[in-house]
Amino acid sequence: MKVEQIYTGCLAQGAYYIESEGEAAIIDPLREVQPYLDKLQQEGAQLKYIFETHFHADFVSGHLDLSKKTGAPIVYGEGAQPDFEIIEATDGKIFEIGKAKIKALHTPGHTLESTTYLLINEEGEQEAIFSGDTLFLGDVGRPDLAQKGNEITQEDLAGMLYDSLMNKIMPLPDTITVYPAHGAGSACGKNMQKETVDTLGNQKKTNYALNQPDKEAFVKAVTDGLSLPPGYFAMNVAMNKKGYQSFDEVLKTGLNPLSVEEFEELANNTEALILDTRSAGDFSKGFIPQSINIGLKGSFAPWVGAMIVDVNQPLLLVTDNGAEEETITRLSRVGFDHVLGYLKGGFAEWQKAGKEQDQVNRISAKEFEEAYTPESVVVDVRKEGEFNSGHVQGAKFYTLDEINQWINQLNPEEHFFIHCAGGYRSMIAASILQARGYRNFSEIDGGYGKIKETKLAQTLPI
Repeated sequence: MKVEQIYTGCLAQGAYYIESEGEAAIIDPLREVQPYLDKLQQEGAQLKYIFETHFHADFVSGHLDLSKKTGAPIVYGEGAQPDFEIIEATDGKIFEIGKAKIKALHTPGHTLESTTYLLINEEGEQEAIFSGDTLFLGDVGRPDLAQKGNEITQEDLAGMLYDSLMNKIMPLPDTITVYPAHGAGSACGKNMQKETVDTLGNQKKTNYALNQPDKEAFVKAVTDGLSLPPGYFAMNVAMNKKGYQSFDEVLKTGLNPLSVEEFEELANNTEALILDTRSAGDFSKGFIPQSINIGLKGSFAPWVGAMIVDVNQPLLLVTDNGAEEETITRLSRVGFDHVLGYLKGGFAEWQKAGKEQDQVNRISAKEFEEAYTPESVVVDVRKEGEFNSGHVQGAKFYTLDEINQWINQLNPEEHFFIHCAGGYRSMIAASILQARGYRNFSEIDGGYGKIKETKLAQTLPI
């Protein structure tokens, strides 16, 4: 028997490949399915089942394309009812894969259809659980995504999650391996550990949610401090439940090279947003006016979802040469399928054509140190935990996720400094600010990481 975790760092997401006696199952596949097809061919295995732990909110799964290309049925948990044919994994249902078995454990709480899959190996031993967003390492799934007005509240869902964990997961042997759907960095939880695999026994000891004295304390603990879910989550759920365009078609449409003239015409005559995926450093030195920078070399897809929100937004891409396909692929993972094309030759061609360009006033931490006074306005766009662990004296805390709520609180006539931890998020913010007419600011290269190396560090609150 073979169990393989296929982890995608950009999404902090784990898909799983299970094989026994030439039969295979894949759990929570990503949107682009060719790697799974290649794996099946390499192993000489036939895909028997495609298991989904729940309707994912933070990415578009590859279940539909994978089923069409392999003929394997899609399995969802109890009560799922999507707009396509599935096998319903009712509580306790057994699925055979070669000599191994997978038992469905209905574990509602994160969502109503959430299901944990228990792997029983070829020797008949309970070996692992694929816990989806029910149980993470160090955390549990957030219980606020499947609310239905006053009918089902996050407290109701948290109570269901408690019952699921206590009645279905906690009684399992400590030796069982926990394979979650997400790791640290995912917005589906708030306290995840950096590891991607652990034993259930260790989680029973270290996971705060599993160590609450009673249901009331559990509900309070898991609902406390939840940030608002990213706006694109609901749209991804709808795509996973109702269906979506084939990734092959999305890639074919998006890989449309555009000349400078064609790119400019589409930018001027459509509702397309220009998305520049180059590094923050390259972007700051020159970019097409009104572009939004979200670097491909970072948590690209989640930040696209958080910043752009509407998956139906048409996009025009500016990328490093050769990065076009990867950009379209990673956009599709969070449902952004409407790429009109990319600038052939990248920003260098725009420059050669003598077209108008813009820049961000990016300064070093040393320059910030020299310019800083106690009266300086400093905008810190990190997360709350980062800010609380140390920040510039008097800095304003405005998390990047909520830029639409705080942008109007800034005085466009008053100079301010803006930073994050290293420069990735602050350049996203800087590009949005300039696109909306804010010019009187300086973005700090290297962010708080570099600020701590200056003499200012001596006066930074701890």
